[in-house]
Amino acid sequence: MNRIVSLSSSALYVALSLTALLFSAAAHEGDHGGSGRDSLDHSVQTGNGLFTYQTHPNWAQFPDGMPIGSTHGGVAVDKAGRIYVSTQADRSICVFQPNGTFIKSIAPDCIGTHSLAIREENGKEYLYGAHVKGERIVKLDLKGNIVLAIENTDSQPILGTLKGVTAVTVGPDGRIYAAVGYGSNLIHIFSPEGNLLKSFGSKGTEIEQTKTCHGISIDTRYGEPRLLICDRENRRLKHYDLEGNQIGVHATNLRRPCAVSIHGDYCAVAELAGRVTILDKTGTPVAFLGDNPIMEQRAGFKTAIGDIPPGVFTAPHGLSYDKDGNLYVQDWNSTGRINKLTLVHK
Repeated sequence: MNRIVSLSSSALYVALSLTALLFSAAAHEGDHGGSGRDSLDHSVQTGNGLFTYQTHPNWAQFPDGMPIGSTHGGVAVDKAGRIYVSTQADRSICVFQPNGTFIKSIAPDCIGTHSLAIREENGKEYLYGAHVKGERIVKLDLKGNIVLAIENTDSQPILGTLKGVTAVTVGPDGRIYAAVGYGSNLIHIFSPEGNLLKSFGSKGTEIEQTKTCHGISIDTRYGEPRLLICDRENRRLKHYDLEGNQIGVHATNLRRPCAVSIHGDYCAVAELAGRVTILDKTGTPVAFLGDNPIMEQRAGFKTAIGDIPPGVFTAPHGLSYDKDGNLYVQDWNSTGRINKLTLVHK
């Protein structure tokens, strides 16, 4: 059973927080005045030790020179290294090369997909998305064609419906897990064919409940795979087995965790209140990335891109590691913002 963060872990958390604040003050000294336009092209380092990253703030480039549009979505990376970013804008799901070159937009019928997961099945990769706008779960090929859609229907009534669906992931056996974080806070388990098998969870602040179960991922760090759930408004991560039985609280005192990505023994957490945190297997933070020192910008959807100091986030919402441990982070932003963080120490 995974433990709740101990007193020693909490002490380390405080120490790392103070270090992060001091780093932010030093790294961004003199950057808070004026328009802050340096944030568009000024690269800095963030993190610490083995978790030091170089930022690429102007990473995503479009031939038309226009911004990506509202980034209220997720991030996924395929085996070839291509990056998929979902949006609320007409570009829908954008595909990029690792250097930030825009390849194409796909899935015009899936504008407003809130989260993305990618999975290889019989040698072919598929994107799974929580299409919050469409109140459904979609499975797409990498060209953006819908090959499966799971919806609330008369023939398959889903408890609490899928209104407010926020996250999707797929287990090793192909079962599909969907979290309704903006609604019932139920988590549904579907067969690979989309048939409802089971629902669990409830909304609240008790240890067995969630309050905006915003993100959900498969955690493979412990032998038997687990579900790792972002219990956003309770500021914690929770582990469940693949049948929906709670194992325990993995980490607490987070800043509204939205999504996670696993790489090796570590987990990167997108925290809506202006930070990405890296946790070890015990749930202890080992690094803070892009910690925004401006309180007013944290979780600020309408923050102007040019007003953001170099090297920090405003509202991390979706993120993903690539195979080399680099991170792609999407801020929840009305104009649209994606940053690449390149791992310095490998």
